[in-house]
Parts: sequence; C-alpha cells; structure tokens
Amino acid sequence: MDTKQQMLKAIEELPDDANVEDALERLYLLHKIERGVKQADAGDLISQEEARQRMAKWLK
Repeated sequence: MDTKQQMLKAIEELPDDANVEDALERLYLLHKIERGVKQADAGDLISQEEARQRMAKWLK
C-alpha cells in the first residue's frame, strides 16, 4: 500500500465526529511509527538499559 492509500485509509477509519486535528494527529502518529520501524530495520537501535537511563533523566 502506498503512502497516499495509507493516509486515506487512516482518515476513513476515523470516527464520524473527528475533526481536522484528529486526522493530523493520526497521520503524524502513523508517520512516527513508520519512521521508527525503518530505523529498527536499519539497525538504529538502543538497548533496553539505555532506554531506561534516558527515561530516568526525563522523570527528574
């Protein structure tokens, strides 16, 4: 499925009372997920321990 078709499908799946902001949020989420999958496929990963250390800094 190409990008345009994915975008149209995501918009069609929104509830009838969704607004433009809802659509943009959904599309942005899908973009971020796709980007993360591509990074993972390319081996651009961090360990679980590194993730925990980064998250600990956020909670301070």
